[in-house]
Amino acid sequence: MVERPQVTFVGTATTVLRLGGFTLLTDPNFLHRGQRAYLGKGLWSRRRTDPALRVAQLPELDAVVLSHLHGDHFDRVARRELDRELPIVTTPAAERKLRRWGFRAAEGLPTWSSRELHRDGTTVRLTSMPGRHGPGALDRLLPDVMGTMIDVERAGQREFRLYVTGDTLNRPLLTAIPERYPDIDAMLIHLGGTKVAGILLTMDAQQGADLVELVRPKLTVPIHYDDYGVFRSPLAHFVEEARRRGWVKQVRTIARGETLPLTPPV
Repeated sequence: MVERPQVTFVGTATTVLRLGGFTLLTDPNFLHRGQRAYLGKGLWSRRRTDPALRVAQLPELDAVVLSHLHGDHFDRVARRELDRELPIVTTPAAERKLRRWGFRAAEGLPTWSSRELHRDGTTVRLTSMPGRHGPGALDRLLPDVMGTMIDVERAGQREFRLYVTGDTLNRPLLTAIPERYPDIDAMLIHLGGTKVAGILLTMDAQQGADLVELVRPKLTVPIHYDDYGVFRSPLAHFVEEARRRGWVKQVRTIARGETLPLTPPV
């Protein structure tokens, strides 16, 4: 029996993905409510929610997919408790720091390059997608960020394609994604409308809706939207924008601790 692709939402951008017999963890953030995440440049933000799982409660993992090295995506709990031998697919800049921390299997992928996992005739291919965390020159002050395209293939045939956006804004460089990767089955979209000093650093409802219309996934699952005080664009705003534009039936919301299939709605 072919296992259906599914996602368990832990909180922030942390999910457990079960794809083609492989189990992946995204952006591990296991701080609890009231604890502060370091965002760089002397900036901190306090968490408003609890994660649905602790590191000790995670299933056996095949790899971690890390969009970038901010404290709400790879925190001190993850640094302390994750297995140092676990493969971590991330940006080249994050790889260098992770290896200094002892994560020997961290691998930085330049944009459009891939890492493959193989088992029992199934291949899961993780490909780095372009991303920009900040507008204009401000992006140079922020960590490099990547999205990830995850393709599941069996016997040389693609069975499923998932796009995880990472903490990117909807910038012109993302137009290359649907050109190279049409037929996206599902998208995990990082929202929240993160603002620091009034500057937008992650997609708000409008940018997120624009990206959905650019990428045209069959299913969109919003994550990364209410866990920290710097998140200013609630999930309800995105859902309402999707309703206004006429494709809300292709959006599936997920609660912390919930597991959902990533199969598109019928």
